[in-house]
This record gives sequence, structure tokens and C-alpha cells, in this order.
Amino acid sequence: MTNQPVPNHDAGAHGSFEHQDLSPKGIFYFLIGLSLLIVVIYFIVYGIYGYLDKVNKENQATMSPMVAPQADTRAVGPSNIKAFPEPRLEENERTELRKFIEDEDTKLATYNWVDKDKGIVQIPIDRAMDLVVQRGLPVRPQGQQQAQQATPQESQQKAGSSAQ
Repeated sequence: MTNQPVPNHDAGAHGSFEHQDLSPKGIFYFLIGLSLLIVVIYFIVYGIYGYLDKVNKENQATMSPMVAPQADTRAVGPSNIKAFPEPRLEENERTELRKFIEDEDTKLATYNWVDKDKGIVQIPIDRAMDLVVQRGLPVRPQGQQQAQQATPQESQQKAGSSAQ
């Protein structure tokens, strides 16, 4: 290879850059044509759906004269929301979530009967944590098997004597 400079070829013959920009009129006409095409397609689709709805209504099976005609089931109003089966869509997420959180907080902070016949009571979470700190968690001694548990009568007698 030699270190001779390459002769500069004639850049003017090839047009070194484009001397004319894209015409804004062409872009403007294209956008107008595109928007007109969208409007035409909209009306075509609207007409097709209107025609199909009309054909569907005409081809409905005739009802017995004994049956009262029902309202259109496709239209759902606020009064019909409870008629739908669970799970329903949320109507207002913020208020429903706030109500749910308030209900859960109330359950955690109040006394309530779970089963009055069996004597099962719900206590506030703070009181339950205090009782766990005072009494400790129930622990099963290691090496004891589940088969050696007391019979239901014995456990009732123990529960009765411990309650006294």
C-alpha cells in the first residue's frame, strides 16, 4: 500500500446533499386524506353495526302472548347491580376499601362473641398480645407423641378443673 492521497472524486456530479426539502403541502394533503378516510371508515362501521342490530331484532323468535316482554338486559343501571352474582365489580374502590379496613380495625379492637354456646370470645389484639406476654405460648414437651393425647372426656375434666 502506498500513502498517496486518494483523488477527490467529483462530489457535484452526485449531488453531495439534497437541495430541495419535502413539500409541506404533501404532508398536509396526506393528513387531510387520512382524517377523511378515518371518518368514512367510522360511518361504514357504524352503518354495519346498525344494520346487524336491525336484522337481529327482526329475526328474534316471537314470544308467546302470555309472556310479558322483558326490558333490554344489555342496559345495566345502578339499581340492577345487586342482581348480578358475586363477585361483582367495584363501584367505588376508595370507599369500599376504606369500609373494609374500618371493619377489620373494628374486629381487631373490640370484644365480641364468636360462639356464645361454647364460650369463645374475640378479644382486642392488644389485650391478646398482653396475655401472651403474661402466660407465654403453649408449648408441647419434646418427645411426646400425638397418640398419647388425652381422651375428650379427660380433656373436658381438666378444662373444668382449671376453670375453677
